[in-house]
Amino acid sequence: MSGSKDGTERSEAFKRATAGAIRALAGQPEVEVAFQAGPASLAGVRARLPSPTRGLPPAEIARLRGAADAVALRLRHHDNAVHSARSPASREAREVYDALEQARVETVGSRHMAGVAANLQQKLVEQCEADGYDRMTRKEQLPLGAALSLLARERMSGLAAPASTGRVLALWRESIGPEAEAALADMARATDDQVAFTRAARKLLSAYDLAEAEAEAEPDQEPEGGDEAPEQSPQQDTASEGESQSQSEAEASLSAEPDDLQGDAAEEDADEGDEEEAAQAEGDERPGGQQQARDRAGDEALYRAYTRAFDEEIAAEELCDPEELSRLRQQLDHQLQHLQGVVSKLANRLQRRLMAQQTRAWDFDLEDGLLDVSRLARVVTTPTASLSYKRERETDFRDTVVTLLIDNSGSMRGRPITVAAMCGDILARTLERCAVKVEVLGFTTRAWKGGQSRERWVQDGKPRNPGRLNDLRHIIYKSADAPWRRSRKNLGLMLREGLLKENIDGEALVWAYRRLLARSEHRRILMVISDGAPVDDSTLSVNPGNYLERHLRHAIHDIESRGMVELVAIGIGHDVTRYYRRAVTIVDAEELGGTMMRQLAALFDETADGAWGRAAAERAPAVV
Repeated sequence: MSGSKDGTERSEAFKRATAGAIRALAGQPEVEVAFQAGPASLAGVRARLPSPTRGLPPAEIARLRGAADAVALRLRHHDNAVHSARSPASREAREVYDALEQARVETVGSRHMAGVAANLQQKLVEQCEADGYDRMTRKEQLPLGAALSLLARERMSGLAAPASTGRVLALWRESIGPEAEAALADMARATDDQVAFTRAARKLLSAYDLAEAEAEAEPDQEPEGGDEAPEQSPQQDTASEGESQSQSEAEASLSAEPDDLQGDAAEEDADEGDEEEAAQAEGDERPGGQQQARDRAGDEALYRAYTRAFDEEIAAEELCDPEELSRLRQQLDHQLQHLQGVVSKLANRLQRRLMAQQTRAWDFDLEDGLLDVSRLARVVTTPTASLSYKRERETDFRDTVVTLLIDNSGSMRGRPITVAAMCGDILARTLERCAVKVEVLGFTTRAWKGGQSRERWVQDGKPRNPGRLNDLRHIIYKSADAPWRRSRKNLGLMLREGLLKENIDGEALVWAYRRLLARSEHRRILMVISDGAPVDDSTLSVNPGNYLERHLRHAIHDIESRGMVELVAIGIGHDVTRYYRRAVTIVDAEELGGTMMRQLAALFDETADGAWGRAAAERAPAVV
């Protein structure tokens, strides 16, 4: 008993020391560290490490220290906005891209700390031995991501790879082509510059046909601030150009009528020209107005679609036949049998809270109103007593509509999209019982790497600054007026192979927002579920790296400022708090159900909603 107690105390002391070391090394005292079963992971400022055993053998201590140092260095030397802006859409390419970035942060962080370098090297050695690299005799046996990560680490650090990789890594070195060789050299030179490093990483991916390389911008073509990290753009807007720049683009993207979405690029250019002339005319009437007008016109032209002719808004049942929908729904139910009970309990709690707010209340002993039949006995026993009346009180619960907007990108494939589909199903069923309308929407693209939009751009001679170069696909899984029983099968479509592609969040958010504005309900709630920043290889290869993210920020800013829709976001393994005012980030998809129900409960709770609404109104800037 005493030995078990000592082992537990030792393990807890090791956890505390490791958590403190992560915060100190990362330079972020607010980092949350959890020890759970499974591999190490990081989401926002929440780090998860494998849970140590009570015995804590030396090999395990070294392994955990290496994992902790890797997490801390990523927090310290990694900018997620820069990384996400150029992250490829395909799963294989993204895995390689992430592995290269992890090699970079570990190389940078271990240069001047011998202990950290030793921990990371020990972790790498054990990982290579555990994966059996020493037994590999053919080049194909070593995964591409692992091979490129090891080669890049060698170039950046100047240190040889672990001895167990010697034979198989030598085969990879022999097959490196000139393009890959140049990309590795660029990565070694750009180790301390993440923006330049991401460009070099994309070149390496292009050399192995995993993704397109980012187009090199000519000096007169590069937009102002185009080389800077996406996180810095909003700060520059506020500090040097004023709020008019961000507000103007938000208005340009949201104030257009829905019919404008069907126009082509020529009509958009004409509209932008008219707005520019009006802005310039208005700018002549006040000091500094001409410069603000030029800023406004330039910013409105910043985001556009090259063509909308191939965009698609479609009902889920039109994307596959009824038999396949039934099969996919059965697959969804089978995969989530154990999760449905947990989420259903949370849904029942939400339902009880909503029903409690909708309970009818009455005022009694009134001189007029409805006759109170419960008091008639008093009139019989006491004939001189007057009749008693009652009147129903007005309830504060307003008619409400909730839209659930789900990211249908390729990175959601697997467990995240499965859990999101089931949570949408249970949410719709629960709120329908409470007379709350629910709409479930999804967003992705029709093709990888551009589709017909890019083909038209190529046919037109590849004009500069084309804007968005992919075909949107916006899916209606359940409309607000459709009953749950009729739309239940549609949610299984999210599991269809080949449906999930790339994600352009800004335009999807505007689409869902406009659908809500057309509703007659007094209260409108928009909940976004996503696992990453907007990514579309075709668009980002010929536009600034922060092109899609910048538009997303402007769309969010406008929606939150107007106050007509309550916007809340849930990020799966991705920090969405840097985009949305009301947001939460979860590490595992399994947490989605509980988090979604708690967020909705907070919105429907009168006290929490009122406090949040007042705070939001105080923070929201005026829209010009």
